[in-house]
Amino acid sequence: MRAVLRFLVALAAGLLFGLGLAISGMLNPAKVQAFLDVAGAWDPSLVFVLGAGVLVAFLGYRLALAFDKPLLDSRLHVPTKTVIDRPLVVGSALFGVGWGLVGFCPGPAIASLSLGLTPAVVFVAAMLVGMVVHDRFAVSRG
Repeated sequence: MRAVLRFLVALAAGLLFGLGLAISGMLNPAKVQAFLDVAGAWDPSLVFVLGAGVLVAFLGYRLALAFDKPLLDSRLHVPTKTVIDRPLVVGSALFGVGWGLVGFCPGPAIASLSLGLTPAVVFVAAMLVGMVVHDRFAVSRG
């Protein structure tokens, strides 16, 4: 029963997140690229989406850390690494460049699969290949 409840809560959270991405315009790569084009035809409308995301994450972390453990798991799964190192900086730069070039980041790209858009399918396939390559080569060396 607990596993079913965990699945339903995860499904509801994912659907709510995807709906928020769709309503906000984050599934439209052109809108995202216009937001990132601060030196050109900048579209500032996504500032509110990002601000809301930061606020929700801030409040969610504060709420989660106020409890000994979550309701549907044995422990909180929060990052424990606090060092800003080369892999973090390189990974962040790759993420930012990729986001700026194609207008997708992982969450909206996966949600865009529901629209059947070819660019989303190509992006997600490339992202999965990148994840496998990373896990096979980069992690095995570290």
